[in-house]
Amino acid sequence: MIYDDRICELGEGALWHPVRAQLFWFDVLGKRLLSRDKDGQHQWRFPEIVSAAGWVDRDVLLIAGERDLFLFDLNTEEVESLCELEADNSQNRSNDGRADPQGGFWIGTMGKKTEAGAGAIYRFYRGELRKLYAGITIPNAICFAPDGKTAHFTDTVTGRVMRVGLDAAGWPVGEPSVYLDLKAEGLNPDGAVVDASGVMWLAQWGAARVAAYAPDGQFLRAVSFDAPHTSCPSFGGQDGTTLFCTTALEHMDAAALTAYPLAGMTFAATDVSLGQREHRILL
Repeated sequence: MIYDDRICELGEGALWHPVRAQLFWFDVLGKRLLSRDKDGQHQWRFPEIVSAAGWVDRDVLLIAGERDLFLFDLNTEEVESLCELEADNSQNRSNDGRADPQGGFWIGTMGKKTEAGAGAIYRFYRGELRKLYAGITIPNAICFAPDGKTAHFTDTVTGRVMRVGLDAAGWPVGEPSVYLDLKAEGLNPDGAVVDASGVMWLAQWGAARVAAYAPDGQFLRAVSFDAPHTSCPSFGGQDGTTLFCTTALEHMDAAALTAYPLAGMTFAATDVSLGQREHRILL
């Protein structure tokens, strides 16, 4: 079903705020944060690209922008910069990001024109921003096992989702290994979230679906949405079993737009699986 009918050129960064019981998401190219609640639709515009967020408390989000990570008060709209994020590189922007179980925030960067290998993946934790992986073209699928011992991520152009072990503080240990290799199937891994049972729910750009994979990489099932470019899932809703998914218009021609008139809207499917509670960021 359609959760929100506002069309995003590039919907991303779906986040269910567990304290507010409210979904937030971004229109990356539209430079806006969107939400809705019992009072209706809400929107906040920014002077530059914003793409992902995590929650700090009831009213404050940590948001990844074009040049920095910053705190944003939803009530006052006050902004407080936390740290620079490739501020010296105007050709790059932030992309996919998510809070980890230890209270850190992982965020990927990429070239605004999708330049090969121009981006990286970073982790912000208790005031420190550390580059984890360089040479990334399109960072996505940043998500975490419920026990906090494993992180996942992808460079979409590779068709492979990686995983890496984490130490007690949430920093990677050892080299990443391949969790899913979807290249032979022609599938493009985008945003992802891991549910409470350890199953990954992976949006697949161009495939109009979010696919579920067991911890051993076995395909389990998929939830389809009426838009080809599914981009970022999030679990939430009253009982935590609703699967929300952002979508995008980007790279769709006139024929595709006619075939998929709901593209760019945000969708929801109920009673899918019990999600993890989104983790709080520790500053």
